[in-house]
Amino acid sequence: MLYADREDAGRRLAEELRGRVTSDAVILGLPRGGVPVAAEVAAQLGARLDVIIVRKLGLPSQPELGLGAVGENGVRVINQSLVDSTGISADELAAIEQRERAEVTLRARRFRVDRPAVALAGHPVVLVDDGIATGSTMLAACLVARAREAERVVVAVPVAARAGLSRVRAVADEVVCPHTPRLFVGVGQWYHDFRQTTDQEVIAVLAQ
Repeated sequence: MLYADREDAGRRLAEELRGRVTSDAVILGLPRGGVPVAAEVAAQLGARLDVIIVRKLGLPSQPELGLGAVGENGVRVINQSLVDSTGISADELAAIEQRERAEVTLRARRFRVDRPAVALAGHPVVLVDDGIATGSTMLAACLVARAREAERVVVAVPVAARAGLSRVRAVADEVVCPHTPRLFVGVGQWYHDFRQTTDQEVIAVLAQ
């Protein structure tokens, strides 16, 4: 185990970011598990906090396997080699994408309630999640941030698979990740407490 829980990971990640992030930065957590991490980063650095809505396109028989991701502003990322290796049909993928796009819209309304999204244009942005496996979700988040005219895109995660992080490095301006274990099965293996973050917890954190 590397971290006690997501809050512990966020506090330690903030130390890695200290001195690299200016006071006008916006910290964006990927719901749901990335939000508690991002909240600690924002609190430690005195920065603004918001969410960035992205949904993984999971293989029906193995939902944690990300074939790609979709996000706000119509962003779409597909891991074509993974799609080809699973043998999933174009119709099946389209159905998954349609469902997850609807979920992006629903979650944007649910998490922000009556608050508008924090403006990113002209600001450095730090995208935070509790970890990276395939990298598809974070890739989509980077594209969403760029579509919203972020000045600079920094990806910060406590732990990541090396292959997934390599994909993210290709689209981010900077990547901060203190741990890239050689043997990586899943993000949850690096946390003592990796219970699922609920929608209610995300809403409560953002309301603060």
